[in-house]
Amino acid sequence: MADDSASQGSYLPQLLRRGTALAAAGCAFVAGCSAAGGGETRYENSPQFRDGVFQNMANPDEKPSASAWRIWSRFIVGSKVDTVPVDAIPVREISTKDLDALDVKANHVVRLGHSSHLLKLQGKYWLIDPVFSERASPVQWAGPKRFHKPPLTLQQLPPIEGVILSHDHYDHLDVATIEYLAKSVKRYFVPLGVRSRLVVMGVPAERVTELDWWQDAEHDGVKLTATPAQHFSGRTLSDRGRTLWASWVVQSGEQRIFYSGDSGYFPGFKQIGERFGGFDLALMENGAYDAYWPGVHMTPEQSVQAFEDLRGKVFFSVHNSTFDLSFHTWHDPLDRIASLTEAKKIELATPVIGEVVTVGQARTNTRWWQGLR
Repeated sequence: MADDSASQGSYLPQLLRRGTALAAAGCAFVAGCSAAGGGETRYENSPQFRDGVFQNMANPDEKPSASAWRIWSRFIVGSKVDTVPVDAIPVREISTKDLDALDVKANHVVRLGHSSHLLKLQGKYWLIDPVFSERASPVQWAGPKRFHKPPLTLQQLPPIEGVILSHDHYDHLDVATIEYLAKSVKRYFVPLGVRSRLVVMGVPAERVTELDWWQDAEHDGVKLTATPAQHFSGRTLSDRGRTLWASWVVQSGEQRIFYSGDSGYFPGFKQIGERFGGFDLALMENGAYDAYWPGVHMTPEQSVQAFEDLRGKVFFSVHNSTFDLSFHTWHDPLDRIASLTEAKKIELATPVIGEVVTVGQARTNTRWWQGLR
C-alpha cells in the first residue's frame, strides 16, 4: 500500500494551488467530515478490511507513491503547461427525444464527461459516477473546474433506474448531484461503506446496496458485480480507507460492460477477465496519471495492458477531458491511447461529450481533440 496521503495527488491537492489554497483545504476538511455521517460501520468480514481500514490486494509489483510532502509541494509551487484546453471542448447536446429514440432492445452508453456516463440498458436508464457540479471539490469556489458543460442538465435526465458508484472521491461522488437525485433513483449500487455517505446526502438507506469485491446483485434484469480495483478512498485528510473502492461488471441481456473506476495496474484485471470471459465494451481509466502516484492511476500503456487482460472487445477511454487533475497535458491521454490502440489493432472509442455508443454496433471513431489547443 502506498503512503497514506501521498496518492491524494489525484484530487485534494488541487485545492492547495495559489491564492486561496490553504483556506480551501480547511473547508475541504470540514465539508468532508460532515459528509462522513458520524459513527463508522465496521466490515471485519470483508477480506479487504484489515487493521481498521480497507486495503488493496497484495501486489509486489506496485510502485510506491512519492511522499506526501513532495506531492503537496509540487501542487502548491509547481507549474503546469497545457493541462487546461484553450479552445472549447466539443459537446453534443442530447435531448429527451434523442434518448427516447434509442433502441430499447440494445444497450447504450452516453458520455457525460470525465467518468460520468448515462446508460440506457434495454430501455431503462442508469448512471455511472454522475458528477454534474462545476467543480470536482467539496466547495464550489475552489478546486478542479469543468472544461465543458454536461451534454444535458440534471433536470433533463430521464427517470433513473439505478446509480453505480466506484468510490467516494469528489470527481466520482458529487454531493449536489446525489442530493438532487436522492429519492428519485430506485437503487444505488456502491462498494462497502459508501452507503453512509449517501444517507447523509438524503438517499434512503434501504435503496442502497453495498457490495464487496466479487459480490453481485440484480435489479430489473441487470446484473451488477463489484470487482477489484487498486486505488484508495477518502473525502478528507483523515478518513482514508474508511470505504471500499471497486470496478464494476454490468451485464444486460447477453452483453457485458466493464467499468474500471480508478485503478493502478494490478493482477486483478487478469482475474476479472478470466472469471467473466471477456467484455463487449470496457470503460477504461485513461487520465490523471503521474510518476508521483504510479500505484493508483494507470498510464495509457498500462490501461491497454489492463484491457488486454480483461479480454475486451472495445476500449472506451474515460477519466479525461473534463477536469485538470494531474500534470500531463489535457490531450496526452487521448494522443497516447489513440496511437497505442492503433498499433495493436484494438477498437477504440473516444466519443465526443454527449455522443452515444451502442454496445456491439459498428461505429466510426474520430480524434475530435486533434487541432484543439
